[in-house]
Amino acid sequence: MRIRVDSIGCRLNISEVEEMARSFVASGHRLVGPGEVADLCVFNTCTVTNMAARKSRKIIRQMRRANPHATLVVTGCYADLSPQEMTTVGADFIVDNQDKDRLPEILAEQNILRDADPIPAVDTASFINPVINSIEGGHTRAFIKVQDGCDNRCTFCIVTVARGAGRSRSLADVLAEVNRLTMLGYQEAVLSGVHLGSYGHDQGQTDGLYQLIKTILAETDLPRLRLSSLEPWDLTPDFFELWDNQRLLPHLHLPLQSGCDATLRRMARRTSQVEFAALLKKARTVIPDVGISTDIIVGFPGETEAEFADSISFVEAMGFSKLHIFRYSRREGTAAAKMRGQVHGKTVQERSQQMHILGARLEEQFRQKFVGRTMPVLWEGNEPFGFGLNLTLRWSGLTGNYLRVVTQTASETNLRNQVTPTQLVDVALGALQGQIDSIK
Repeated sequence: MRIRVDSIGCRLNISEVEEMARSFVASGHRLVGPGEVADLCVFNTCTVTNMAARKSRKIIRQMRRANPHATLVVTGCYADLSPQEMTTVGADFIVDNQDKDRLPEILAEQNILRDADPIPAVDTASFINPVINSIEGGHTRAFIKVQDGCDNRCTFCIVTVARGAGRSRSLADVLAEVNRLTMLGYQEAVLSGVHLGSYGHDQGQTDGLYQLIKTILAETDLPRLRLSSLEPWDLTPDFFELWDNQRLLPHLHLPLQSGCDATLRRMARRTSQVEFAALLKKARTVIPDVGISTDIIVGFPGETEAEFADSISFVEAMGFSKLHIFRYSRREGTAAAKMRGQVHGKTVQERSQQMHILGARLEEQFRQKFVGRTMPVLWEGNEPFGFGLNLTLRWSGLTGNYLRVVTQTASETNLRNQVTPTQLVDVALGALQGQIDSIK
C-alpha cells in the first residue's frame, strides 16, 4: 500500500509516527509524501493548545481532499479527547492513544492495512530516506519513545488527561530499538516521553532515566544520544555526570514556563527561581558548551505587569540558548481554565512580542560564542541556493548543543545523515555559517 504518515506537536508525536513509518516500510509498504497519491493516511493529532487543535482539524481536511479514496486514520491527543470532531472533519477510523503503539497491528486486524510482501533486506539509504522524507519536517535523528503519560498536574495542561498516567517501556525494548536504529544507519537518537524524567518510576526505579542512559551508552554503538524535554525537579546534581561520555550530546531542554515564583505556584510547577538557577549553574559547570533551551508561557491567568516583568527579567538572567514561547491558551478540562484573572488577548500578544524579542537576542548571543570554533554537525536536509551556473546546495544541520548550521556545497554533494567536523565561520540568519574542509 501507499501510505502517508504525518504528525504535529511534540517530539513524542514525531517518535510515534516515525516508528509507525519504519514498521510500514519493514512490512513492504511504500511511504509517500505530501502531493503523492496515498491508499492510507495516518495522522497523529495534537491538542496542547487551541491553535494545535485547529491545525489538526485543518490537516485532516487537507488529507481528505487530497486523498478522497484513501482510508484516513487519526490518532493522538486531540482524537482521544474529541473523537466525534475527528469523524466530522473526515476521519474514517480512530485509534485510541492507549493503543497507538499497536496501530499497524490494529489496522491489519481491521483489514484496513492490506498484506504486503516483506522487504528481505534494507540498506541505510533506502530505509532512512523514505521515512524522513514522507513526514513533514522529517529529521535524520530518530526519536525513540521510552515513556508515555504523566503524573504531574500542571494547571494549564490537558495532556495528562489525554495521555493518562505515566508508564515506561522496558529497558530491553529500548535497547533493542536503539540497536536496530544504529544498524539501519541512524547517527543520532532522541529519547522522548511526555514526562521523560519519570522513566522507571512506575516500575519502582527512582533513578530510572539515569540508569537507562547509562545502559544505552554502555551497551550500544549509537554515535549520538540526545534527550528531549526534562522537568527540572526530576534532575539531581549527579545526573550531569552522565555527560562524561561525549556521545551524550550537550543540550538540555528544561521547561521553566514562567520566571515568576507566584505564577509558577499557580501553574503547580514544582520549581522556583532559586532552584532553577542553581540547576542551570550546576549543568553549565559540568557540561562544556551546553545549550539550555526552555518553554515560556505568557499571559497565564493572574499574570500582572509586575509578574511578567519578574518573569522576563529572570529569563534574561538565565541566558537560555533558545526560547519556545507560547501564549496562554485556555483549555477546557484544565484547572487554569477556571481561574480568575484571565489576561486580555491584546496584552498576551504584547507580552509575547516582548518575550520573542528577548528570545532572538539570547539566541544570537549564544551563537556568537561559537564563531571560530570547529564542531561536529549532523546534516539533515538541503535546498537550492544561488542562481544559474552559480547554483549550489545549502545544507542545514545541528551541532551537539543544538545550534543550527548551514553550509554551501557543490550540487552533487550529499551530506544527508553525515556527521562532519565543521568550522563555524560566521552568524547567518537564524543559524551559523559553516565551512567543511573535507567531505566524504
